[in-house]
Amino acid sequence: QVQLVESGGGLVQAGGSLRLSCAASGRSIVSINDMGWYRQAPGKQRELVATITKGSSTNYADSVRSRFTISRDNAKNTVYLQMNSLKPEDTAVYYCNADIKRLLSVTYSNYWGQGTQVTVSS
Repeated sequence: QVQLVESGGGLVQAGGSLRLSCAASGRSIVSINDMGWYRQAPGKQRELVATITKGSSTNYADSVRSRFTISRDNAKNTVYLQMNSLKPEDTAVYYCNADIKRLLSVTYSNYWGQGTQVTVSS
């Protein structure tokens, strides 16, 4: 069984910083391809925040570019999101996402974490 477990969310004032972590666990993990962060604010659709390939190429939503940094540690099967200069509009549940290949599987499957709340007060 594969799990994505997020941590690092919380309450912060506008202008502050938070660092989210997401670790993929499971004995059957053979390889992890793209990893990323998405967020969903109340009453809104889930949206992409940032993604990172296995080779560390990155992609960001325009709304977070220059404020957020995505990174990963392939040895630890972990992806991070450093969030600086946070704004109230960044308030949302943040979800980790990853494409994972399991033992005996010929393809990658997509997995989601359970989400972690980020609240930015004005």
